[in-house]
Amino acid sequence: MPHKPASVFARGFLMGSADIVPGVSGGTVALVTGIYEELIDTVSLFAATAGHLLKLDLVGTRDRLREIRWLFILPLGAGILLALLSLARAIEHLLDTEPVRMAGLFFGLVAGSVAAALPRVKQWDGVRAVVLLLVGVAAFFLLGFRSSGVADPPLWAFFLAGAIAICAMILPGISGSFILLMLGMYDLVLGAVNDRQLATVAVFATGCAIGLMLFSQVLHWALHHHHDTVVAGLIGLMLGSLRVLWPWPEGTAGTTMTMPQDDVVVPILLAVTGFVVVAGFAAVAFRVERAAERAA
Repeated sequence: MPHKPASVFARGFLMGSADIVPGVSGGTVALVTGIYEELIDTVSLFAATAGHLLKLDLVGTRDRLREIRWLFILPLGAGILLALLSLARAIEHLLDTEPVRMAGLFFGLVAGSVAAALPRVKQWDGVRAVVLLLVGVAAFFLLGFRSSGVADPPLWAFFLAGAIAICAMILPGISGSFILLMLGMYDLVLGAVNDRQLATVAVFATGCAIGLMLFSQVLHWALHHHHDTVVAGLIGLMLGSLRVLWPWPEGTAGTTMTMPQDDVVVPILLAVTGFVVVAGFAAVAFRVERAAERAA
C-alpha cells in the first residue's frame, strides 16, 4: 500500500533530523517507520537509470524513469532537506553545550528503534539471531576505532572514502560522518568542502555516486531474497552503534565508555523518554501497517 506524500514528508524530516546527529543514521528512521524497503527499491531504480544513461540507452533510461516512485522520493527528499536546513544549527549547538544529555536522548531513541525494528523480522530462527549478535558485536568493536587524520592522501583515497561512507546513508545504525572519522578522512573532506577544492570534492562525490549505485543494487537484491536475515543484520548494526551514543564520559564526542558519573539523572530520563516515544510510535505504526495489509 503506497504511503501518502504528507506521511512520507514527515518520515523524511525525521530522517534528516537523525542524519545531523553523529553516530545516528537516517536509515534507522526509515527501517522503524516502515519505508526502508521502498527506499532501497527507489535508490536501486535510480542506479539502474544511471546505468542505462551511461550506456546511452535512452529508451531504457526513459523506462526506468517511469518506474521511479516520484510521489515517494520527492516528498522524502523535501523532508530531509527541510530538516537539514532548519535543525542543523540548533542540534549542533546542543551537541556542543549539552553533549552528555543529548547523547542520553539519542541513546534512548536508537535503543527504542532496536526494539521497534525487531517485529520487522517476520520469522526468527537461530541463524537470524546469530547474525544479529555477530553484526552487533562487530559493529560495537569497529565503532570503537577512530583513526587519526591521514597526511596528504592521494585523490583516489577521497574516491574510496566517498564510496565507503555513502553506504552509511542507507544503512541503519551507522552515519557517514562517523565512517569518515574511522577512515581518518573526516577533517580532510570537510576542509576540501570549506576551502572550495572543487577537484577533490568532485572526486569524493563521484566515489559517493558509484558506491551508492553499486551498494544499493546489492542491498536491493538481498532484501528481496533474504529479507529477514538482512533485517536482523541491520538491527545488529543499530545495536552495535549504541557505543557511539553512550553518554559518559563525553557524549557523542568519543567512544570511550565509563560508568555513569556527574550528570546522571537527566540523561537517563531523556534516554527513557526517547525509548518510550520511538517504541510507542513504531508500535502504533506497525499495527496500522498490518491492518492496512489485511484490509488490502
